[in-house]
Amino acid sequence: MSSSGSHRAEGSSTNIPLDYHLQHQQQQQQQSPVTLSRYESQKRRDWNTFGQYLKNQRPPVPLSQCNCNHVLDFLRYLDQFGKTKVHLQGCMFYGQPEPPAPCTCPLRQAWGSLDALIGRLRAAYEENGGSPETNPFASGSIRVYLREVRECQAKARGIPYKKKKKTPKGNVEEPSTSSIHFS
Repeated sequence: MSSSGSHRAEGSSTNIPLDYHLQHQQQQQQQSPVTLSRYESQKRRDWNTFGQYLKNQRPPVPLSQCNCNHVLDFLRYLDQFGKTKVHLQGCMFYGQPEPPAPCTCPLRQAWGSLDALIGRLRAAYEENGGSPETNPFASGSIRVYLREVRECQAKARGIPYKKKKKTPKGNVEEPSTSSIHFS
């Protein structure tokens, strides 16, 4: 604090008060608003949604205490808003890519949507100060969950899932098709 009672900008070689710097910065932001890309906008929305989800837990979960179990619960919570029909094993349309009639099987989040969401949240976590080593969105259990969702949805729709085989040298061979046929 100077004798005039105002703070100085740290690292500044001038004696301009800190509040002047803040006002100038706000004016610049208002004059030239930064237009975020679609990806950046979605990432921000997803991050805010996840933060709100944690706050709504009883008791609320601070982001610093968030772990992969909270992320898995969040993904399961999102299923109620899904638009993808996932046939259950007992359904007569299980394994049919284009069922001829409606059924009562649940709507779920599509695997691709969940995979993209986790990618955005993983990036947002680190951009907001989280360490890559403690990133709950990068957990192995999240990858396992996403793989299980992908396989389950592919089987339910009768879509062959193509696995890429690696040779001992690390080269990738032609994909082998493993499809499930129901008679």
